[in-house]
Amino acid sequence: MSTPIAGVGMTKFGEMADRTGRDLFAEAGETAIEDAGIDRGEIDALYLGNFMGELSERQGHMGPLMAKMLGLDVPATRVESACASGGMAVRQGIQAVRAGTADVVLVGGVERMHNMGTTGATGGLSVAADDLWEIKHGITFPGAYALMAKRYFETHGGDREDLAEVAVKNHANAANNPLAQYQTEITIEKVLDAFPVADPLGLFDASPITDGAAAAIIVSEEYAAEHDLDAPVSITGTGQGTDDLALQHRDSITWTPATADAAEEAYADAGIDADDVDFLEVHDCFTIAEVLALEGLGLYDEGEAITAAREGETTADGELPVNLSGGLKAKGHPVGATGLAQISEMTKLFRGDHVNSDAVEDAEVGLTHNAGGTVASAVVHVLEVEQ
Repeated sequence: MSTPIAGVGMTKFGEMADRTGRDLFAEAGETAIEDAGIDRGEIDALYLGNFMGELSERQGHMGPLMAKMLGLDVPATRVESACASGGMAVRQGIQAVRAGTADVVLVGGVERMHNMGTTGATGGLSVAADDLWEIKHGITFPGAYALMAKRYFETHGGDREDLAEVAVKNHANAANNPLAQYQTEITIEKVLDAFPVADPLGLFDASPITDGAAAAIIVSEEYAAEHDLDAPVSITGTGQGTDDLALQHRDSITWTPATADAAEEAYADAGIDADDVDFLEVHDCFTIAEVLALEGLGLYDEGEAITAAREGETTADGELPVNLSGGLKAKGHPVGATGLAQISEMTKLFRGDHVNSDAVEDAEVGLTHNAGGTVASAVVHVLEVEQ
């Protein structure tokens, strides 16, 4: 069952100390409504992804707050699943449309992080880990993903230069993206010489602290037809997966079952196989995360994705372009908004109004992958365009 995307909107990502979360979300939501060309009175429900509102702005109960920022008098629900909050909000909206309880849904995400500072944001993000087994012992997400990278190297091979290729690729993709946080290219040498964060990861292996918001208007097929909407891109598959929260409780820390389960469900839902995917936006919160995502999604065998960027397979002109937006690495990662940003950027890539659309002008199937924590939660969406 297809769910047409009628419109998308996204703020510029970056450091916006003078703007509030509600202000950012209002901009993204208004842009999505305008892009859809519908009257806001047609919207039946709002699903909002947000992770750290209580910590960053002392603001909970954000569903009704954001609804009123857009002048909406509709049921409004906040969805939280760590860094996968935005993708989960999209999934909830799709399920509402499919169930017939709504014809038009605004799905969105927002996060404000810079006002917390580096230490505050790192501490805030850490609550997505296991407090008893990880946080109390000093584990942060840079440390956790460093453990995953080390184990990957020990088990499958690869090195820091392979990961540096991922960072270089994604910065190159973001260089001309006006909404990206970092619009500059970097070199392998710059990545390898950067300040170490948690061995083997350095500064350029990590996504940045980011403020921003994104939104989309999704509708039923019947509504799109009745109102003659120009909505060539649809979400045709959705899937969700879950894993143990703490790394130590997992059978492997180099395989992500949540991603694999979410992908399997999404592929089946869309009636496709992994081989049908033409390009992707994946959750590269750290460079190693992109590698693990590609394997979990079934696009590479275990231990094979580490050289994908180095071999040019996942570059903009490669066989399987990954993170043409710049990814979390360079586009930015306002955690509650990331899943929506993936949907927004992919929609524009398909429609031809993205700076990197030429890389996928013949593409038919795209995939977004949004993960929470060390991939204890994951959500995958399949997008297809009318030919």
